[in-house]
Formats: sequence, structure tokens, C-alpha cells
Amino acid sequence: MARSSSGFVAGLTAAAVAVVGFLAYQASANVPDTLGKPVVKDSASASKAPAGAKDEKADPKALPADSGTGERVVYALGTDRVWLVGADGEVTRTYRVTPSTVDPPLGEHTVTSRSGSITGSDGVPIENVVRFASVDGVTVGFSAAVDGSTPPPDPEQQTGGVRQARADGRAMWKFATINKTVVVVP
Repeated sequence: MARSSSGFVAGLTAAAVAVVGFLAYQASANVPDTLGKPVVKDSASASKAPAGAKDEKADPKALPADSGTGERVVYALGTDRVWLVGADGEVTRTYRVTPSTVDPPLGEHTVTSRSGSITGSDGVPIENVVRFASVDGVTVGFSAAVDGSTPPPDPEQQTGGVRQARADGRAMWKFATINKTVVVVP
């Protein structure tokens, strides 16, 4: 009987460890990107190197040169990054996004429409939708999945949803009202 009870206890222990491991994985997969990270407010002036200095390693959070002036959203296709820039030219927020399969044209656009909550063209429930461009019938805009996910889009589908974390989506929603400028850079 001692053998069977020790085997039973070992089996229960292994099962408990597996369950705890699975729950830990699930918890880590659902943690917001911003949890535990300090809020850093970059500024356009703070990110630029002094005149004449060689910038050995460019700051990936630095506002791109030639991205316009004044209050605007800047979206860099090459780095999949967004900057919210105040009227004074200071960056109020910057963050990474998951690009859509259809890139908006380079240049200046304006926010044309917004939706608080809808289903995206990929079938995912989304919120804080801010639309600013259209390419061959595909509307391009920023959005956040209600479940917080930002998986890469299906390359077989033509989608215009540039996905962002929910907290970033809320910030975009407050900032990018109708007719706000959106500048798309390489």
C-alpha cells in the first residue's frame, strides 16, 4: 500500500505543477505591455543629438525628422511606431504598433472617421477606431482589439487595421479627433 500511495502523491504533485505552470503561462500572456513600466514622456528636443555630434546609435523612440509641425499623429512604417505630438511640438506619447497588411500612403492625412466599438475586417472585436486613409477600397486606421491582442495580420487578407495596445488605443482616441493631422513617414 505504501508504494501505491507514494505513486499517487507523485502523480498529484506532477499534475499540480503542470496546472500551476499552465496558469502562470496564461497569466503572462494576458499581462498588458505597460504593466510595471514607467511612463516616459519623450520630447522632440530631448531625442535629438547636439549639432555636430555623431549619432552612433539613433534613438528608436526619437520623433522622425521631416514629420511635420504642430499637433499631429506621426506613424513610421519602417519602425511600426506612433508618436502623439502636441501643438508645442513635444511628444506626449510614443509606442509600437502592429501594422496592417495595407500600408497607408506616405504623407499628410487627416482623421476622417472614428468608431468607439466595432468588429474589424478580420472578424476581431475592436475599439477606439481612428480612420485616416484609404487604399484601393481598404480603409486604414488605428484600433485596439478588445481582448488586448496584437497578433500579426493574416498576409492573405487585405486589412487596414493598425493594431495597438488598449491603453495606447485609449490615448489615440482622446488625441486623434476628426480632422486631426496624421503624418505617415517611411
